[in-house]
Formats: sequence, C-alpha cells, structure tokens
Amino acid sequence: MSDELLRPTIGADVDVTVRPWRLMSQAYVAFFGGVIAVTVIAWLNARRLGVPARGRWLILGSGLAGFVVVAVVLDLLTGEVTVASGTRVVIRVIAVLTCLAQLRIQQPMDRAFQLRGAEYKSLWWPGLAAVIGGGVLEVGLLMLLEAAL
Repeated sequence: MSDELLRPTIGADVDVTVRPWRLMSQAYVAFFGGVIAVTVIAWLNARRLGVPARGRWLILGSGLAGFVVVAVVLDLLTGEVTVASGTRVVIRVIAVLTCLAQLRIQQPMDRAFQLRGAEYKSLWWPGLAAVIGGGVLEVGLLMLLEAAL
C-alpha cells in the first residue's frame, strides 16, 4: 500500500548532480557587476536549481526592468554614463534590489536543495567573469543608449 503522505514531492524533476550557487553570494555580483551581471548569474542558478521556466522568465524580466530603471535614472540625474559617485550608489542600489527580486524567485527551489543536504558550488570564478563581462556590457549598452538619445 502506497501512502501519499510519505511520497517525496520536492524536486522530482531536479538534477541532483548539478550544484547551485548560494543565493546571497549573488548580491556581491549585483553590487560589483550591476544588473546585467546578476541577471545572468541568477538565470544560470535558477536552471541549476530547477526553477520552472516561468520563474526563469520572471528573472529575465526583472533584469530587463532593472536595466531600464538604471537607464532612466542615469538620464534623469546626469544624462551621461561617466557619473559621479552619488549616482553610482543609486545604480548599485537598483542592482541589489533587482537581485533581491531574483532571489525571491529562486528561494523555494533553494530550500528544496538545502533539504537534500548537498554542498553549494563556489561562485568565485563565474561571479568574477559575470562582474567583468556584465559590467562592461552594461556600460557599453548605456553608452549606446546615451548616444541614441
């Protein structure tokens, strides 16, 4: 006799051989790399966690919304990409807020991963690559937007 109460339901379609990154480590990527860098890391981590496709699309949508907010803030405050430190702080706050929204989407599947008792993978090298690559891409896109407007 099979008891429904005792049947495992968490992560039935999750690949247990792939280890995700810690969620709060993504905040460092957001602070140092910006919205694009953290969106790439969050999207990749969501795939590692087994977040459904709808959640991954929400992560991409929140990243796009964060980038649009950064572009609008830059346009309203200074109108140029090379900005003062006060504006850079505002941009970093936007990136961290975007990261928090993305972490919220990943959180249920991260809890399921924690229940398995496995170790997280290190985010050092992928995070560093995302900070450098995403930061350069973000500045480049903002410069293109500035030139177009």
